[in-house]
Amino acid sequence: MYLKSKLSWNVIIPAEILEVGGLMLQKAIIVRLMDEFASKKASKNLGYFMAVTSLEKIGEGKVREHTGDVLFPVEFGCLTFKMLRGEILEGVVDKILKHGVFLRCGPTDKVYLSHQKMADYKYVPGENPIFMNEKMSRIEKDTQVRFIVVGARYVEAEKEFQAVVSLEGDYLGPISQSSV
Repeated sequence: MYLKSKLSWNVIIPAEILEVGGLMLQKAIIVRLMDEFASKKASKNLGYFMAVTSLEKIGEGKVREHTGDVLFPVEFGCLTFKMLRGEILEGVVDKILKHGVFLRCGPTDKVYLSHQKMADYKYVPGENPIFMNEKMSRIEKDTQVRFIVVGARYVEAEKEFQAVVSLEGDYLGPISQSSV
């Protein structure tokens, strides 16, 4: 789910790039904010950081004693993506294993669909393995699949979310095949 959030971060501008001009300072603060936003990747509470949508306020700078760098409190709006339990989403099959498939959904590729959560689908081995049901519906690489999120967790070390999903429910399953 995409979420709109308001955040307050401190942005540090090194003393050597400080200029007297107000617009250049504002540009330096925005560039630094964007760099920090991109490198942060994700947080447990908000999910993946997708985009800064607005700059609300740049507070008064405070000079740091030993370095001369200036710390500016910045308030901004952003867009985040977080998978929530019970949510219906769509993803693309990335990897097929004997016991299930991995899907890509938004910024994550750690979405696992177990064969136990694909009622009626059976694993068909081969050079390009697939899952197929009796109605000849196929789940293969690059197939778009609608699923329900059973659970999601945040792995702090990797700043990544992992999710377990299911096809158990109405209107869930493959919605388009690969065009290969």
